[in-house]
Amino acid sequence: MNRRGGCAGCHHGLVCTVVVRWSDGRPPQILALRDELLTREFDDPGRWWPELPDVVGGRDRVAGGTWCATSIGTGATALVVNRPHKQLADPGAPSRGVLPLLAVEHGADWLSHVELGGMASFALLLATPHRVTTWDFDGQDLVTTEHPEGVHMLTSGGAENRKADLHLQAFAESGYPHGWRGLVQSGDPKDDPAALVVRHELDGLVFGTVFGELIEAAPGRLRLEYNRQPWTTEPWHVLAAGTGPP
Repeated sequence: MNRRGGCAGCHHGLVCTVVVRWSDGRPPQILALRDELLTREFDDPGRWWPELPDVVGGRDRVAGGTWCATSIGTGATALVVNRPHKQLADPGAPSRGVLPLLAVEHGADWLSHVELGGMASFALLLATPHRVTTWDFDGQDLVTTEHPEGVHMLTSGGAENRKADLHLQAFAESGYPHGWRGLVQSGDPKDDPAALVVRHELDGLVFGTVFGELIEAAPGRLRLEYNRQPWTTEPWHVLAAGTGPP
């Protein structure tokens, strides 16, 4: 699932690293690490969209969308990462932050509810207990991929592709959630795109990992753990919702 490209446009409210473990019929287990300008404000996961009362996700305060959303009723989780081909959207084009909301609301039919023309490039991942699908849009063409059972990593590409080479096997061999959390906490942020947690400074701007979340959802049940400094040993906040079976 690792992609080719670059991460120069990650500062648009998107996730930059996703790890997902799934087998058919079981709740997918997901780690999402969001890299962003440290000055860009966002809200912790909640029910921020009145028109979607069943959906939980963090909210970007600039554009109002999200990098990751889960539907409690269906147990579907959708996440978006940027792609390098078209880093800026045309004037008036939809924000990529609407895509996770559309995906958890409409499933694979989300394409019928948005016009891709003019949008910046992206990869959108939709994980359910029965499938993991990605849609990769380069600004012109859309490629859909169904992924086999197992553990996969999705990044924004380019030098970040090395994350899979360096870390994917460790995630495959580690238990969820404690082992995965431990891998994120194995080092401080580095000025290295292959690190799990990063910190870069350029022209007076600081860009780094600003959020980590662990998600396990089944129809009717969500357990989400999150931390704004996921590399630290501080306890992660827990958001549990729904009444489905454990």
